[in-house]
Amino acid sequence: MKKLTLSLMALFVVLALAACGQKAAETPASSAPAASATPAAAKEVTLKVGASSVPHAEILNSLKDKLKTQGVKLEVIEFNDYVQPNVQVFEKQLDANFFQHQPYLDQYNLDKKQNLVKVVGVHIEPFGAYSQKVKSVTELKDGASVAIPNDPSNAGRALALMEKNGLIKLKDGVGIKGTVKDIIENKKKLQIKELDPAMLPRTIGEFDLALINTNYALQANLNPTKDALFIEDKNSPYVNIIVSRPDNKDSEAMQKLAKELNSADTKKFIEDKYKGAIVPAF
Repeated sequence: MKKLTLSLMALFVVLALAACGQKAAETPASSAPAASATPAAAKEVTLKVGASSVPHAEILNSLKDKLKTQGVKLEVIEFNDYVQPNVQVFEKQLDANFFQHQPYLDQYNLDKKQNLVKVVGVHIEPFGAYSQKVKSVTELKDGASVAIPNDPSNAGRALALMEKNGLIKLKDGVGIKGTVKDIIENKKKLQIKELDPAMLPRTIGEFDLALINTNYALQANLNPTKDALFIEDKNSPYVNIIVSRPDNKDSEAMQKLAKELNSADTKKFIEDKYKGAIVPAF
């Protein structure tokens, strides 16, 4: 009898446990403790941009904190030449660069058979002529030496500016694509020499006149609005642009950068810091 009682109790326990298991299995999934509804923090994206030191890197660096709050870590790599920034974007060592205008990019793509593209325009750097030997172009003597950039787009730009200021005359129609071979009138017999753009501020004292890109002029502590003998006006077509590849120009991080570069805060930064030497193009 005792054995029978123990057997019945054991059977009751087994049946009770089975019933509990079945009830738990039938409980809707929604009644289970909910997993944390808080989404994982968005992964920060690093954007590597090559730039000339002044003003390009300065403008970019002013945006780092803003972009950080948007999940973009902006890494600015400074260059002192006009070749490597494009090479490294094409080779995907950089995501973008900021140092050039569209005519330069067009010529680069043509020469290198590449397809780098504009993302957004930011500012204009009026191109100017400087001298440590004369105070006006009327003081230039016959045979005076003149230095201009040696890259095709900026050389043509320099020659066009010289023509506008009465120093030379170019073949009709060549415009900013002119070369020294297109000079058809040079009354002062100016000796024009083409040099690497970065070298021009360092060698300015060796020439009677030097036509210098504004970014390099600023690096040499030259103030374009005060020190230039003559300079492009604000209607210059040479807008400096952010450049990237077709495969990443529309990425979310790139578009965030583009938006900040064309913001009211960036416009104010450019106007306050450069006081007319750099002109916002938006």
